[in-house]
Amino acid sequence: MSKKEPAFVKVNSIAEYHEALQLPKPQHPLFSIIDFSKNKHTHPSVETTFLLNLYCISVKEDAQCVLRYGPHQYDFREGLMTFFKPGQTITVDPTSSDVKVGYSVVFHPDFIRTYDLANNIGSYSFFDYEVNEALFLSEKEKQQIRTIGKGILSEYESTIDSYSQDAIVSFIALLLVYAQRFYDRQFITRKAHNIPLVSRFEQLLDEYFDSDTARTSLPQVGYFAERLHMSKNYLSDLLRAQTGESAQNHIQHKVIEKAKNLLSRSQLSVAEIAYQLGFEQPQSLNRLFKKKTSVSPLEFRRTIGFNNL
Repeated sequence: MSKKEPAFVKVNSIAEYHEALQLPKPQHPLFSIIDFSKNKHTHPSVETTFLLNLYCISVKEDAQCVLRYGPHQYDFREGLMTFFKPGQTITVDPTSSDVKVGYSVVFHPDFIRTYDLANNIGSYSFFDYEVNEALFLSEKEKQQIRTIGKGILSEYESTIDSYSQDAIVSFIALLLVYAQRFYDRQFITRKAHNIPLVSRFEQLLDEYFDSDTARTSLPQVGYFAERLHMSKNYLSDLLRAQTGESAQNHIQHKVIEKAKNLLSRSQLSVAEIAYQLGFEQPQSLNRLFKKKTSVSPLEFRRTIGFNNL
């Protein structure tokens, strides 16, 4: 028997989402909450990748496997949250076990269009994390997330009135606030595991500038995230939690240090230094240098007494 080819499905609406998972028809055209204990969804018969043009927040409390990230095992075996935004893809393995406890909140961008949340939701960087960077919940955290889920489910199943959408959007906003709090906790509780990653990032940064690559382009966060097997946002948030600085700030500090070394130990012009560090235009180095040090590269060179250009 030949192996079935993987499938690709684009999901643009709540109705299409329910149809893809063979769920009952939704009660609202722009919003749905699926309680896994009440609604048994069906996995596709073949490996299927869904392009989801919806927001989806899933809470799964009965994960059967212990997931690993690199060499480390996750802290909590049960209770995880994942976050997807419109335009992202989700691949479903037909052999994976069904989730029986938890819920998924799914909504179209138009559902929050007239609310402040529409402008604020982009600030939650975990929507750009990879699946293996899911939020793992403690028992206390699961209880808090359950309570919010019950509130959303109650509004969804009640008779719709002029307050229903306001209430649901408020619950979603609260859910995201708690998720941000719990992710901050996750960075702290995994500090021992994360310290080697921070050191490895710094090592990669040094190696980048010691290679020929630095002479052709400035380092990008994605370059290091790919080598550390994590998303750009997760790397930046991890570094911010551990060091107080984002990945981009780490890179810029390294660029400034390299520029200072060249300004103080070589006779290269500012333009030559800029090109050597990967800037396309010398003015870009001038702007960054002044922003970070409050002086221009030439002013810095003069303050250390290096004038023989």
